[in-house]
Order: sequence, then structure tokens, then C-alpha cells
Amino acid sequence: MARSFFLLYSLSRRRVSDSLRSLFFIPTALALTTSLFILFYISSTSNIFTSHLHHRNSRLHFLQNPIGVSLKTHANQPQSSLDFDSPVSDLGHTADHAGAAKPSPSSNGRGVEDENVFHDRDIFKEDYIKMNTTFKIFVYPHQRSDPFANVLLPVDFEPEGNYASESFFKKSLNNSHFITKDPSIADLFFLPFSIARLRHDPRIGIDGIQDFIKEYVFNISHKYPYWNRTGGADHFYVSCHSIGRVAINKADEVKRNAIQVVCSSSYFQSAYVPHKDASLPQIWPRIEDDPRNITSSQRKKLAFFAGSINSPVREKLLKTWQNNTQIYVHSGRLNTSYEASLLDSKFCFHVKGYAVNTARIGDALYHGCVPVIIANHYDLPFADILNWKSFSIIIATLDIPSLQRILNGISNDEYAKLQSNVLDVRKHFRWHSVPIDYDAFYMVMYELWLRRSSIRVPLS
Repeated sequence: MARSFFLLYSLSRRRVSDSLRSLFFIPTALALTTSLFILFYISSTSNIFTSHLHHRNSRLHFLQNPIGVSLKTHANQPQSSLDFDSPVSDLGHTADHAGAAKPSPSSNGRGVEDENVFHDRDIFKEDYIKMNTTFKIFVYPHQRSDPFANVLLPVDFEPEGNYASESFFKKSLNNSHFITKDPSIADLFFLPFSIARLRHDPRIGIDGIQDFIKEYVFNISHKYPYWNRTGGADHFYVSCHSIGRVAINKADEVKRNAIQVVCSSSYFQSAYVPHKDASLPQIWPRIEDDPRNITSSQRKKLAFFAGSINSPVREKLLKTWQNNTQIYVHSGRLNTSYEASLLDSKFCFHVKGYAVNTARIGDALYHGCVPVIIANHYDLPFADILNWKSFSIIIATLDIPSLQRILNGISNDEYAKLQSNVLDVRKHFRWHSVPIDYDAFYMVMYELWLRRSSIRVPLS
């Protein structure tokens, strides 16, 4: 009996001991695993552990092509009826604007594989022709007598201001050959409300935008059959104002199903889905000719930024580089004009502020300055089409202290190629009163064309 009791006691002690050991082992193992994941993430997204210039591979997400265009380039591909070799239609032909030599592969990892400004020029060329000849959009009709005609109809003046992209697109679409009045042949349906104009309408304002959009969708879904066929999956709206991020919070089907073409295209936000939604470039309207000396690579400043310090990212940039002699970071009034500073800088910073988007990418490209993008989670405009690493530098926020080393590590030949590509892509980031091939309007239309559905639900 005593022996049995002793054996039972010994076994119970061993179980308790094993339980205590496992109690300490499990959290220790979890902590080590978590640490390894964190180190792996930092090493894969940052330049801290390497002296080489690191770029994340550009996210190529050509969507499923309903028409069935081959994703391989064929030698006997049919030629376009459009003149792709004309100056306006120069797609990715990186002409030697500034006597630029081809960069050779170097220690920072930039090489000839990064040169082409398109992911696949031939696919884009072939698809663009089909888009331009077959794509049709139905716009929900409204009259001038509508009490909210100012919100629902295109503006009758030249768009201007920081959010002009929204009005430019709407006005250009209304005057384009893409419009159809026959909904049975429409590929997509346009919800024509302007969030920027709702924001400034005293009858609506910030507090009333969500209710207005919810009611608008309710009305069209009861007046017309088109929304209900797909739950809004073949509908889209356009917004460039930052308030657009929350404007659809009360219209769940718009958020989940409709195509959102927005400037605030952050995939960190749950409301934005990159493969469904599209990024609208925020571009300050410019109607004048190109700036002087745009092709010059003889620029005195290494890098430049000017703007409000309205985010932790900008605070970090200012704190780190405000007294540097190569990197010029300004938060107040400039001693020289903003345009002159852009023209005098090799690299121009686009830094996340209140939202991931600003007009600074468009500003940089317009002035022939290579954009340096510091905006984590930014789904860049036209990323389905353009190879951003061929004409810009994308930097993780974590690497702000390493900016000078990273930018100085780019050779003269590599910079010349980057700037040459900037001069090639800048035409895609321009709005025109009358759209021209491959400008911002046509590029947005192509993004929409990629997102159309191949399934047509018959009208009842």
C-alpha cells in the first residue's frame, strides 16, 4: 500500500513538473517565433540590413482578361490601327532625352530589367485598341433642373484646384465616345455624384455625404434594374477628395461591390480593394507648355520636399533632414518658387500626409524630377500598366534615416535612365480639356476596362 502511494506521488510530481516546463516553454517558443517573423519582415522591406538599394517588386496584377488576350507576346501579333509610333503615342520608347546612357547592373540592384516603363507594352497596346473601340459606359441621367445638378452633372468650367482630377474625369467622360444611352450594351454604369462638390454644398456638407450616397443608391436601385442585377459590381464612382475614404460607409454594397476610382488608394484601408478598385492620380491641372530645361540632368539639389507637416511620416522626414545641405525639406514659406525648386532637384519627395495621396507625384513628373515615394500601403496609379520602379524610387518609412545614402548610391547612368523614363511617362499624368490618347483620362478608362465583367446579366 505504501509502495503504491509512493509510486502515485512520484507520477503526480512528474506530471506537475512537465506541466510547469510546458507552461514556460510555450510562451518562450511563441516569443522566439514572433521575433523571427518581425526580423524577416524588416529585412525584406527595409534597407537596414543591406547596403544595396532595395525595391519591392512592382505589383503586377493584370486582371483576368474577359476577351481572352494572350499573356504572351507573339511575333505575328496584329498591328494597331492607331499610330503607336507617333510622338503622342510613344509607348515606352525611352528616347535619349538627355544623352542618357543605358545603365549597367550595379551594386544597388537597378539593372536593365527595370528599364521598361510598361509591364508589357504589347499587351497594353493591343488591349488599348480594344478598349478604345468597344468599351461602353452608361451614366445615370439627370437634368439641369435637378436640385442637385451641381453635384450630379459635369462642371461647365475648366476644373481647377487640388482635387481637379475628379471633375476632369467626369467632364471628359461626358464628352467622350465611351458614353452609351443604351444600358443593354453598357460594360459599366457610372454613379455620377461628386464627393468634392457634396463636401462644399452647404445643404450636405461633411456630415451629410454618407446619407446622400446611401439614398442615391437606394433611389437608382428602385428606379432602374441595373444595380440589382449584380449588386452594383458593374458600377463605379470617382472621388479625389480625402473625405471619400468614409463617404460610402453607410452604403455597404458600394464599398463591397462597386469599383471605387479614388485618389486615396491605400490598401491599408479596409474599404479599398486593389484588384477591385483603382487608383486615381491626384494631378494639379496645367494647361501651359512644358517648363524650361525640363530635360536637364544638371540639377543642384539632391532631393526636395515642401509641404505641411501633418503626419508622423513628414515629422520624421523634417526632424531627420531639415538641416542637411543635400536634402532640402521645408515646412514653411520657400525662399524660391516651388516650381523652381522642383526643376533644380534630382529627386522630389512624395511623402504621406493626412492620406497616402498628394499631387506631388504629378508635380515631380511634370518638372522632370524623379519621384521618391514615401507612403507605405499606397496602391500607385496605373500600377496594372506602368512599371513604377523604372521611373521612381519607392522607400519604406523605416528607411527615412538612410535617404541620403540610398540616393547618393544611384549612379549617374542610372539616374539618367530614371529621368529619361520620367519624361516618357509624364504624358500619362496630364489632364487635357479635350483628352488625347494615353493621357490621364484614357489611362483611367483602361483601368476601368480591365475591371469590367465578362458576364452579362440580361435585363428582365
